[in-house]
Amino acid sequence: APGNMSGSGPEAPQPGEEAEAGLQEAEQDWAAAKAFYDNLVTKRPRPPKPQHAITVAVSSRALFDLVEERRIYEEQGVEKYVEYQQNNENVTLKPGPAFHFVKALEHVNARLLELYPDDEERFDIVLMTNNHAQVGVRLINSINHYGLTIERFCMTGGKSPIGYLTAYLTNLYLSADSEKVQEAIEAGIASATMFTASKDVAYSDTQLRVAFDGDAVLFSDESEQIVKEQGLDRFFEHEQLNENKPLAQGPLKGFLEDLGKLQKKFYAKNERLNCPIRTFLVTARSAASSGARVLKTLRSWGLEIDEALFLAGAPKGPILVKIRPHIFFDDQMFHIEGAQKLGTIAAHVPYGIAQKYHKTA
Repeated sequence: APGNMSGSGPEAPQPGEEAEAGLQEAEQDWAAAKAFYDNLVTKRPRPPKPQHAITVAVSSRALFDLVEERRIYEEQGVEKYVEYQQNNENVTLKPGPAFHFVKALEHVNARLLELYPDDEERFDIVLMTNNHAQVGVRLINSINHYGLTIERFCMTGGKSPIGYLTAYLTNLYLSADSEKVQEAIEAGIASATMFTASKDVAYSDTQLRVAFDGDAVLFSDESEQIVKEQGLDRFFEHEQLNENKPLAQGPLKGFLEDLGKLQKKFYAKNERLNCPIRTFLVTARSAASSGARVLKTLRSWGLEIDEALFLAGAPKGPILVKIRPHIFFDDQMFHIEGAQKLGTIAAHVPYGIAQKYHKTA
């Protein structure tokens, strides 16, 4: 405001102006890159701009089975590990826990491109790994073997990838390294640690199926704190008293929102019954005692969930066997372990009060 001005020199740029200038510069960079690539003929769909895309960053140990390679790294050191990877760069890596999820994302992309060929609002999968660049050839060969469309690689050579996750405007980060996932969660990035299922099951090739726990995943851990500290009866009472007060958002709310946006693009083309995305809420809550607040919270956010399963404390594993999700997000390790045993690929979200109790147990 004029009353706050002092001195006769030019005004310093305000933070908002600097951000706007940065965005304009980024747009110019993209325009220049696009002009260059538009002159190259290719049938492959080009990656969307990060500001339009739903960016899913996946580590190499989440995408591929690197258990043996990890053992070499831990027992013999980084040089032997790199040497092994180079000597085996023509040996295709087996799928890891995030592999089927990534394949399902790519199927959704293919359907979106059919309906909206010029639209960039789709998934962009980035391989985000702290591997050294020398290992890249084996990763590229394996990605090409399976026909995956992963154009962006970020290989940090042993450094933390968290700064790059922010630069890539990451919407979801999946890794086999729980420390990096914790670091990403603390940086405000939706993240989960991937665990391989103990059994092989068949996954849908035509529909991305994503299952979410509620508290401390889609919602904050407010209600879990009451359960842990004051017991179930006080929790039921609290939820009924606050039935019309929406729960605060949890770390994966944004990703459910992203899925919902894409679903609406299919609905707009009269494809609701043939939508390649289906979402599930699988919660230990009881419907009668504490379910209304959850459903009203989703409604207040303008979000739909395709199926809501209130288990009232029953194990989640048998239900997940019926759903067969490509990924199941939960904040409690005993639910993750139960799901794993019965063949579900589970992803641990290290958020909220349950982590404190898990660590001290």
